[in-house]
Amino acid sequence: MAANRPRVLVVEDDAVIRSALEVALRGEGYEVRAEPDGTGLQQVVADFRPDLAVLDVRLPVGPDGYAMGRLIRRASSLPILFLTAADSVDDRLAGFQAGADDYLAKPFSMAELLARVQALLRRSGRLASASWQVGDLLVDDAARIVVRAGVPLELTRTEYDLLVMLVQQVGRVLSKTQLLTQVWGFDAYDTNLVEVHMSALRRKLEAAGPRLVHTVRGAGYVLRA
Repeated sequence: MAANRPRVLVVEDDAVIRSALEVALRGEGYEVRAEPDGTGLQQVVADFRPDLAVLDVRLPVGPDGYAMGRLIRRASSLPILFLTAADSVDDRLAGFQAGADDYLAKPFSMAELLARVQALLRRSGRLASASWQVGDLLVDDAARIVVRAGVPLELTRTEYDLLVMLVQQVGRVLSKTQLLTQVWGFDAYDTNLVEVHMSALRRKLEAAGPRLVHTVRGAGYVLRA
């Protein structure tokens, strides 16, 4: 096992979803251990020493996801991402009370799951920060510095997080719902939030050069050099 590769533990009873998660996470360079249930979870965690756990909430065998989350949380600060078909406010609250760092409802986009995994690993310090260069724009995530055409830009935390989502997926249109989900943590906010912060981000970017963030009517936003 490569010591420098983040390790992700997946507990998911659906064999198709479990296999898809394994393939996708390994494709991103992570070490993965996938289990069909939470039997022997303490030993699995001790042996594999994961950097993040992706836990299905409803499992037919052994402890459910919430019980596993509470067990993990008592022993460590390991980031936990819950997967569940139950998406009510009460379900979300139960998940966060059980120690969740994030919560993703089924069916989910694999790209969204990978983005959330990356964000959790970076936030916890278990994934090295990155830097991106798009045209004359430089984003240094280690120092949280943004420079456009040699001019440092002062961004709010939300503006910075929106920009990182866009530079990570240059040329790909991201919907307002995707941005809400990934930047604010869930999709219950008014999409006007995205418009307000995106407008402020654009003004700052365009003060130092031509437009980078474009609106795709009815679809969302895209960053193009």
